[in-house]
Amino acid sequence: MMSKLKTFQGKNLWFERVMAITATVNLVLVLFDLSYIPGRDFYFRRVPEITKLYDPIKGIEPHRDTKQYLEAVDELETQIIQTGLTSPQVKTKLAELRRLSTEMIETNPFASAGKSGTLEKIKNRMGEHIGEESAKGAFNTFWSQEYLSERNWDQEKYFFNQKIRPGIAKNYYRKIGENGELFDDFWIIDLPFVLLFATELLVRTFLIKRRYSHLSWLEAVMWRWYDLFLLIPIWRWLRIIPVTIRLDQAKLIDLYVVRRQIHQGILANFAEEITEIVVVQVINQVQGSIKRGEITRWLLQSDNVRSYIDINNINEVEAITGLLIKTVVNQVLPKIQPEVNAILCHNIEVACQQLPGYKNILMLPGVGKAQTQISEQLATQITTNIYSALVSTIKDPVAAKLSNQLIEKFTTAFSSEILQKQVLVEIQSLLNDLLEEIKINYIQRLSQEDIDKILEETRKMRIEPSSRAELKINN
Repeated sequence: MMSKLKTFQGKNLWFERVMAITATVNLVLVLFDLSYIPGRDFYFRRVPEITKLYDPIKGIEPHRDTKQYLEAVDELETQIIQTGLTSPQVKTKLAELRRLSTEMIETNPFASAGKSGTLEKIKNRMGEHIGEESAKGAFNTFWSQEYLSERNWDQEKYFFNQKIRPGIAKNYYRKIGENGELFDDFWIIDLPFVLLFATELLVRTFLIKRRYSHLSWLEAVMWRWYDLFLLIPIWRWLRIIPVTIRLDQAKLIDLYVVRRQIHQGILANFAEEITEIVVVQVINQVQGSIKRGEITRWLLQSDNVRSYIDINNINEVEAITGLLIKTVVNQVLPKIQPEVNAILCHNIEVACQQLPGYKNILMLPGVGKAQTQISEQLATQITTNIYSALVSTIKDPVAAKLSNQLIEKFTTAFSSEILQKQVLVEIQSLLNDLLEEIKINYIQRLSQEDIDKILEETRKMRIEPSSRAELKINN
């Protein structure tokens, strides 16, 4: 069974790798298509075979005017070879080139391809070579029998072919499609990939729907939401998302660190904002309750008057108070009795020293030591009596009842005094200001908190149990 499972997983992994590589090839073609127009000059200069192959896909063809210009130059070169530089036929060809030069400068056939800068470069180079500021004048001088006769024709031809011709040759015209947009037949190359990915997505959606029947077809498709970028004919550069995910799923690249950083960054932002919202909302609610007097009314009113739901029929405040008293009497006081005795002994000695003639009495033999023993016995007797009284108060039902009456009377008197002296308004104001300070200071600390460190610690806590469980299974 395990061998069959491994075989299936291996076949599935190979399929994922084949599809991931196919998607990568498609992405490379897309990126090349997107970069072709901006980089056509580079391809034209370095790899002209690519431009010959791909220009028809983008509807690019040589511009009629610049093509005619270069053809006229080629005809001039042929005519000079046949009849010589000073022949009437060459003179006619030179006149035609002067006319074409003026027309090229005035009509700017480079503008349609966004290459007006190339024309400016051509004009500047010709002007510098001839020594004239006027581009028209420079071209007219260059294409004249007098100039070419004075200069070496081969050198001037070399200058033109090296400095002027490449710029003119790079110019092109791009056709307009029937839809009014620039001609682009890349969809012919892209269509087979789109059909393949669409078929794959349909099959995957069908398998997901069959496995999880409770899902709708839309939900099943959204399981592979990133594959939708492989199908849309616009914004093709977004295909980098599914390609990256597929390469990671096929284990051709490892993006664990990248995924962790992305998730951690998103969670950090959400954690900070959500925590701030929750804390501020809770504090605002508490402040609202204080301003409306709800909390103070709840604390000051008796159980019969309070308008809230009691889920256990227990006065939690009294129960907590009783539990704390029992803990103090039964657990805390026995442990701190020596320290209490020491404090009482010290206070008794201080009180005795304030009595008239006490110092004279201490000068009698044995009186000082006896005084110390008496103080210790007196302190011990006091703490023992107090502790016994507290214990009996807790155990004795009558004493417990009297203690409860004392607590109730104290609470009633305390509440009454607060209301009579109008301290309640001041307490509410102070509580509201305290909460406002807590809100400001807490949020400020929260914005400075290293959320990434917290998330990293949480991730380690989540990974360590799974690692231990995996080690236990392997053992």
